[in-house]
Amino acid sequence: MASRELSRINDKETFAAWRHPRVALWATAGIAALGFLATLEFAARHYGLPGPVTNQVKEFIFAPKSGFLLYASMALSMVALTRRQRFISVGAAIGIDAVFLLVRWIADAKLAFGNGALWVIAAHAFIAMTRRTGQERILMLKGVGLALLLVAGRKTGDAWLLITSKTRPAVLDQYVATADHALGNPSWVAGRIVRATGTVGEHLLDYVYIQLAVAAVCVAFYQLRNVATERAFPRHHLVRTFLVIGLLGPGIYMLFPVVGPVFAYGVDGGHWATANLWPDIPPLISPPRHMPFDEITPRNCMPSLHTAWATAIFIHSRRGPRALRFAGTFWLIATLGATLGFGYHYGADIVAGVVFTLTIEAALRSQARGWDRSGIQTAVHGVAVFATLLLAYRFLPLQMAEQPWIFGPVVILLMISVIYRYVRTTRSWDPKPPVTTRIPGPRPAPQSELV
Repeated sequence: MASRELSRINDKETFAAWRHPRVALWATAGIAALGFLATLEFAARHYGLPGPVTNQVKEFIFAPKSGFLLYASMALSMVALTRRQRFISVGAAIGIDAVFLLVRWIADAKLAFGNGALWVIAAHAFIAMTRRTGQERILMLKGVGLALLLVAGRKTGDAWLLITSKTRPAVLDQYVATADHALGNPSWVAGRIVRATGTVGEHLLDYVYIQLAVAAVCVAFYQLRNVATERAFPRHHLVRTFLVIGLLGPGIYMLFPVVGPVFAYGVDGGHWATANLWPDIPPLISPPRHMPFDEITPRNCMPSLHTAWATAIFIHSRRGPRALRFAGTFWLIATLGATLGFGYHYGADIVAGVVFTLTIEAALRSQARGWDRSGIQTAVHGVAVFATLLLAYRFLPLQMAEQPWIFGPVVILLMISVIYRYVRTTRSWDPKPPVTTRIPGPRPAPQSELV
């Protein structure tokens, strides 16, 4: 009877725990993520290619696509560990990678690293489920979850890009290129500047462009540095914004497919390109039209997610030390130079990417602290401006190109309005320093000096 009553009490406590709003939210998000991954897996296999789950499982044995990303993800999985446990984890990852490199060298296969980091992340999940209980298990699983989400985000992004190229045969580059006349064709200007810098500038910008996720992990690791001592995660951090940007961005790709100037107007587009104009000759102003393109090039320009992610890194690095703030500023400027200078994006994409990020960041910060009027208004304002920009690029590009002195400043002012509103709202959320009033007391009587 006693054991039966105790079992009934435990069942009630478990049911009550699952009814907790935050637990229910995490469970719902987990189920939705699994369904999303399964859908992308089936969609990729429909086109004869492995999906994100298959590609990730392969990296346990085969050469990873990005070893830096896997080690950065492993760093996130260690935020709840002690210094000694982190040292052991890093040593284990390096040891496993050394074995893999030796085998690949003997087999004359491609030399790559990162398998060890993935094995250590999996080991952390296994240890959390089998050797930890209570709050310790939750903290460790949250760290592993962040790491796996970052890794899975890269794979799902690749699957999304495949889907955009297969399902959107026509692109809207001529519309965006025409609207870009209002901004002075910045991609053509940046392309000539990058070409003038030579191979050094190109390699530097290319490295910054590729390793954007690693920079994000560095900022996120700083934000989560106290998890091991405080035994709790902060309500909001960079990884949340990073993942939501990657989740929502491809949906806009499907609505507004654009391949970029280096493909639509450059040599990389082959015979699909309108002409070989980039970056020397801006396209002439003429009525735009839908443009058929190949089934290989991703339609991943509108908005610029690299700009969106770099903007998020910049925002979250503002509360760090001087070196981190400098790194965040450098990464944003270099990413803008790379996205424009390599011909991957138009200026209109950059503006949309900034607005996209600030809207998501305002919504996530409002959700973390509790929705209020200012947070809702800031998020709605961002959504309205973002929708206005997309509609203008699609339906008013010719008018924008013919009257650049009107539409160019309007586009920039719309972006500035979102920036201003976000800064004003978030500053009002910051805790105010306590005001101390000094009550004047009786002044001591002067005393004569002793000689």
